[in-house]
Amino acid sequence: MSPDGDIFFIYPKDSDMRTPKYKRILLKLSGEALMGDKQFGIDPNVLKQYSQEIKSIHDLGVQIGIVIGGGNIYRGVSDSSDNIDKVTGDHMGMLATLINALALQSALEHEGLLTRLISAIRMEVIAEPFIRRRAVRHLEKDRIVIFGAGTGNPYFTTDTAAALRAVEIEADVIIKGTRVDGVYDSDPEKNPSAIRFPEITYMDVLKRNLSVMDMTAITLCRENKLPILVFNMNTPGNLKRLMMGEEIGTTVTERVAVS
Repeated sequence: MSPDGDIFFIYPKDSDMRTPKYKRILLKLSGEALMGDKQFGIDPNVLKQYSQEIKSIHDLGVQIGIVIGGGNIYRGVSDSSDNIDKVTGDHMGMLATLINALALQSALEHEGLLTRLISAIRMEVIAEPFIRRRAVRHLEKDRIVIFGAGTGNPYFTTDTAAALRAVEIEADVIIKGTRVDGVYDSDPEKNPSAIRFPEITYMDVLKRNLSVMDMTAITLCRENKLPILVFNMNTPGNLKRLMMGEEIGTTVTERVAVS
């Protein structure tokens, strides 16, 4: 207010007035993505980059749940000795996801973020057991929730775990971070002529047998009308641009918009 009694309003800059497109998301990361240029294990540079990208959208007010795979540590029974059965191999894979989850949790906390690690397998010394209402409450308190150990059951992938947790926490969307910038009609790392889809339906993904998520995860998303956004997580700033509604990557939905 001026000395004359006039009232002045100070408006924020345009960038400050922008709000994210999504309020609550489930971010799915592959374990292999954490390897960087390594043959196995965790690249600390990738871990730091990912934690900074996640912080950038948390600062916008986005509530974030995360599911991460374990393929950088254990790829499953097909790469193990013949003496390891499928169920045991899947349990080993679940433990691998928890190793990655702990690493990501530490990296996020180094960025000053509050986190909670929730495990589908009970191990209270390092993680909370999965209780849906508690997980949602953490999100409402702006804590980043990392879901480890998949679904806790063998024969289910972390893709299915991501779809299941996304539905349970009532996420607006699943964000799948990959090494390529969307869904293609063939592997773009092997075929330079591969065509990217800006949008595609769940049914087309299933009919074309595209490597987006496994069939169970796609079906679960379709039944619950939960969109999937597939994008390149390794491009700095991509995650934030996606949250602000920019057309990045590929959107998987029930129907493709007709222009």
